Order: sequence, then C-alpha cells, then structure tokens
Amino acid sequence: MLAWVVALVGVGFAAAAASGPSNSPLTVPGTESQRGFDLIDKRFPGASADGATARVVFSAVPGQTLASSENVAAVRNVVAELRTGSSQVASVVGPFDDSQGLGPRALNADKTIAYAVVTYTTTATELSDTTVDALKRAAADGRRAGLRVEIGGDALTEVPVAGRGEIVGLAITVLVLILTFGSLIAAGLPVVTALWGVGIGIAGITALGGVLHLSGSTALLALMLGLAVGIDYALFIVSRYRAELADGHDGEHAVGRALGTAGSAVVFAGLTVVVALSGLAVVDIPNLTKMGLAAAATVTVAVFIALTLVPAFLGFAKRRILPRKVRKAEKNEGRESKASRQPRSSTAGFGARWARIVMARPLAVLVLGILGLGALALPVLDLRMALPDDGHKPRDTTQRKAYDLLANGFGPGFNGPLIITVNTGEHRDARIAADKASQIVGALNGVAAVGPPTVDAFDGVAMVTVVPKAGPNDSATKDLVSHIRDYRGELRAATGADVLVTGRTALNIDIAHRLATALIPYLALVCGLAFVLLLIVFRSVVVPLKAAAGFLLSVLASLGVIVGVFQHGWLGGLLGVDQTGPINSTMPIFLIGVVFGLAMDYEVFLVSRMREEYASGAQPRAAVVAGLGHNARVVTAGALIMISVFAGFIGSTEPMIKMLGFGLGVAVLLDAFVVRMTLVPAALALLGQAAWWLPRRLAAVLPNPDIDGARLGGEDAAGTVPPQRRPASQARK
Repeated sequence: MLAWVVALVGVGFAAAAASGPSNSPLTVPGTESQRGFDLIDKRFPGASADGATARVVFSAVPGQTLASSENVAAVRNVVAELRTGSSQVASVVGPFDDSQGLGPRALNADKTIAYAVVTYTTTATELSDTTVDALKRAAADGRRAGLRVEIGGDALTEVPVAGRGEIVGLAITVLVLILTFGSLIAAGLPVVTALWGVGIGIAGITALGGVLHLSGSTALLALMLGLAVGIDYALFIVSRYRAELADGHDGEHAVGRALGTAGSAVVFAGLTVVVALSGLAVVDIPNLTKMGLAAAATVTVAVFIALTLVPAFLGFAKRRILPRKVRKAEKNEGRESKASRQPRSSTAGFGARWARIVMARPLAVLVLGILGLGALALPVLDLRMALPDDGHKPRDTTQRKAYDLLANGFGPGFNGPLIITVNTGEHRDARIAADKASQIVGALNGVAAVGPPTVDAFDGVAMVTVVPKAGPNDSATKDLVSHIRDYRGELRAATGADVLVTGRTALNIDIAHRLATALIPYLALVCGLAFVLLLIVFRSVVVPLKAAAGFLLSVLASLGVIVGVFQHGWLGGLLGVDQTGPINSTMPIFLIGVVFGLAMDYEVFLVSRMREEYASGAQPRAAVVAGLGHNARVVTAGALIMISVFAGFIGSTEPMIKMLGFGLGVAVLLDAFVVRMTLVPAALALLGQAAWWLPRRLAAVLPNPDIDGARLGGEDAAGTVPPQRRPASQARK
C-alpha cells in the first residue's frame, strides 16, 4: 500500500508541474489532404498554424442592411474592440477592412450578413479566460448596438468534462456494491482502489499531455474505462475472496486462491481490453492511437491495482469484509471447524435457476436472442458518418447560430471550403498554373465559387479556395472532392503542376475513408489476438469462436441503437440529445475496440467458472449451472456498475464522449445480460462436451495458465486437502 501511495503522489507531482493539455493537431499520414497541409505549412508559414480562430458573424435586423452608416460604424467598433481585447490576439480582419485583403468577400450579396476573422497566437485550450471573455464582450457590445452577433470557430472550444451524471453513476455504483456485498467495507474497497488507479492514470496523462499532445478527450476516455474496469476487477476478486472465506480458508489462503482464480481471470480480461485499445494503432491516425494507448495504460494500472492493492486492503480488512450479521453469527455460535465446513452451494440461487430455464429450451432461446439483437442492429444499414463541426452543435449555441447565418448568407458550402494546392516545383509560374486550374475546377458541377489564388514567395506553389454548393457533410461534397481528384491527370496536363485537394473538409473525408478501410484489418487483428488469448485461457477451440460471435452481435446491436438515438432522434429528448445528425466517424471503431475488450471481460469471468467446474469433474450442463450459480450475481453487479459509470458520461459536454458513454452502456447491457448470461449458456447446452474440445497436439503445445485453479489445491495450514473442500461438482461426482 505504501508503494502505491508513493506512486500516486509521485505521478501527482509530475502532473502538477506539467503544462497541461494541449490541442493535438489532427493528422492523417499518407492521405492527399495531409500532403496538401504539409505543403502549405512548408511554403506558407502561418497559413495553417495551430493558433485558435474565431469568426464573428454580423447580421442586420430585418428591413436593414449592414451597409448603412450606423451598422458600418457598429461593425467597425466591434472589430476595433476585438483587436485590443487581449494580448493573445494575433490579427483581426473585418468585413470593411479592404486594406487587409478581406474586403467585400466577407459581405454577402444583399449586404445583410458579414463576418470578421480573429486569429490568436495560441491554441484554443490555452486561451485565457480574459481572452475568451473579451471575445464574448465584444459580441455583446455589437448586440447592444442593434446587430445580431454570433461567434463561430474553435476559440470557444471548452475542455470536455463529464458532467454531474458521473457523480450519479458513482452513487449508483456504491448502492449496487452495498446490495451485493451487504458490507460497507466490501462495497467501498472496489470504489477506492478504482479511484486510486484512475488517479494515477489521469495524472500520468496530464503529466505527458503537453509532451505527447494529448487532448482533454483522451483523459476523459481513460477516466471512463478506468473507473469501469477498475471497479469490476476489484469486485470479482473481493467476491471470490469472500467465497473462499465461506469455504473455510483463512485469510492468506483465501486471498491466494482468489488471486489464483479470479485474479488470473482479471489478468486475461485486462489483456483483451489492452489488445483491443492498442489495436487502434492499425488505423494510423495518431490522435486515435494516442487515445487508445492512454486508455490501455490506465486499464493496465487497474489490473496491477487489482492484483496488489486490493489484496493489501484485504490484508487489513480480514473478516470485516464479510457482512456484519455473518461475523456476529460466527462470534455467537463459534467458528465452524475447518474439517466440518461444507462448501457453498452452486445449484441454488437466481443464477442456477436462470441457467436451468435457459437450458430447458436452448435452441428457442438462442434463435430468439439472435433475432432480437438483429432487430436492434437494423438501423446500422442507414449509418451515416462524419466528423462533427459547428453544424452539429445544439441550435441554441452561438456556434451553431453563426454556422447557420454563414450558410444562409454565403451558401451551405461556405462552412466547408476546399483548398486546392498547385505545386509547379521549379517552374516558378504558379500563378499562371493556378489560374488554369481555377478555370477547370470552377466549371465542374457542384462548385459554387473559386477564389483568387494565393502564391508563395518563390512563385512555385499556389493555394486556391473552392466553395462547394453543398454543405461540408453532404454526399455531394464528397463526390466533388473525388471528382476533382479524378481530374488530376487533366489538371497536370493543362497546368504542368501537381494539384492536391486539401482543407478541413477534405481531411474529414479522408479520415472517414481511412476508418472505413481500416475496420476489417482492425477486427481481424483484435479478434485474432483475443482468440489466441481465450484459446489459452479456456483450452477450447469452440468457446473463443462463440465469444467472438457474441461480441459481433453485441456491437452491431449497440451501434444500431446509437444510430436510432443520435442520427434519427428516437428517444433523443429523454437522453438530452439536442441535435441529430451523422455519427462521429471515429465512433464505430472506438465502440468496436472498447466493447470487444469489455465483452471478453464477462466472457472470461463467467465461462472461467464454468471451466473450473468442468475441470473439477462436473458434466457439461452441470458445469454451466454451477458456473452461473457462482458468478451470475457478481456478473450482474459488475454489469450494473459499468452501465451506471458509462451512463454518467451521457451528460458530457463533448459529443463524442456523450455518444460513447451511451453506446458503451447499451453494449454492456446487451452483452452481459443477453449474450453472456443467456445466449452463452444456451449455446453451451447445445454443444455439450464439444464446447470444450481441443486437439491433442494443440493441447500439448499450448501453455496452461491454470485459470480454473486446478493446481491450487485446497490445502489447509497443515497442507492436507480435506474432501469437503473440493468443488461442489467434484464432491457430487
């Protein structure tokens, strides 16, 4: 415990001395849009800098125009206030500042809508409160002058927070633990150790945030997963420790056996989560990789906490981990002798009764469950993906109002312009080449306008802004990007230059394509590695295949529910979904990675006990009943805890975290109660002995981690193994 205190304090000091989170630049190596951005960074210093920007949008009241002398003066006053509002302001270009190059292009045709561009010297997360307040105050002064003023851009970006729902989720977690264990000490231990591990994980992310450019969302994802798995891992070990105490073992033997069985399951369950999260690196999007690795590191800390700090707490708690009434009964009646202690029953209770109900009609249960999950997955057929922008924010936010004003005044494509880079290399006639490229691109269907080229100091590279007719997330804009890229040969022949399509909109399109093409390799990687892990754990070929099939059902059904709520708006009002639209492009692959790891958690915890009973001599069906009889209650508690933790993040200010929290909560609900506790026993009942089949040659080369505790024995202090101490199934046999 002292070692963990030192670790927490040390990482905490490192976090306090760190510079804090920073904006992680969104890059997609190997894509055309990224090559275009790299070229702009090299030849146009400052053109794509990481500094925050704000677009202050002005709109005249109905019946007036911004060209009137009063409104022009009001706009100029706001622009002047923006320039002097903060030392972090790099430049401000207003709609009537012709000398600074913006000029009439920042005023729409009927002169009712205009905008000013504010560029800052630092990133959005590093803007001071004084700077943000000055921006908001300037907009408020413009409104008092009779204008409608809204603010877009990333300058108002806030570091995502979980919201009050997380506190409610923790309160529900404590309540579930109290009802499960009947002891405040047993209920508090998993929460304390999970918070301890999360504290180390979040502090580590904070300490490295500035160096590795980790975003605020990275810490929030680590918090979400660290809490969920940390509580669950401790829950399973504490539950097994109490069971071993009930079987007559003393404290040291009980905790040793708990770690030798439930602890082994925690190790392999944690490995599957780490594999799934680390596998996000195959997508080759650095931001995604960093988030996955940071979350995987937090899960790793949770595993080590469960294997070391939890037993340390148990060493202090001893038998106080049991309910008070049990300890009181022991004191009044005298502790039973170890030789006469009878093993706890695994054939009574809700879990065993539920197993018998499922196995009475296994085929019907299996078909009904698959059909139900398939029905929930149907909305996936209508899945639309995009990266969120101001157009996805709630309609009452100033960012969304600014977005809508610009779309109304300048066209839907104005919020998602494309950038064409024209690279002539050593020819030094970029302006001529850019003019030719502008003529060809401007004649294409779907192009609303083409701006004048901007040429670098060496006249070798030019930038041309292209405004599509459709919005940034419309399929027509995606088709336009593909169309321009298909014209690369014609553009090269006409201009003698290399023409690339880039810009934020093109980058988002490339990200969606990268994620879609990486989905199958990612699934193959995590499923393959997890199959090997589960093959070693269960020493069965069929069980890992069944586990993977159940995972696919869970993730498709949960993704279907996400599409229904966040894209179609079904029951969105009850969940605080103010704005519907395309699903975040990163959501499906993140959901797959996290759900896969969590699904394998419950597979390992539940089926490992069935394997333990089977290895002790029970018949296959009896092993299923005994396994559910032992673990159904604790798996139910663990699932409810995870659901409550994830549900707490639905109140997050970050749309991605809100969506992920909801999706993970639904996924755990479906996977734990429908797949693992219903479809798994039904499938095992149908498979019978074949479920545990393993070829002899494979069995000879596979390592045996003894997750079922067969080699632990049941020795007492004298080293003997009383017959009464054997598993119930073996005693019956």
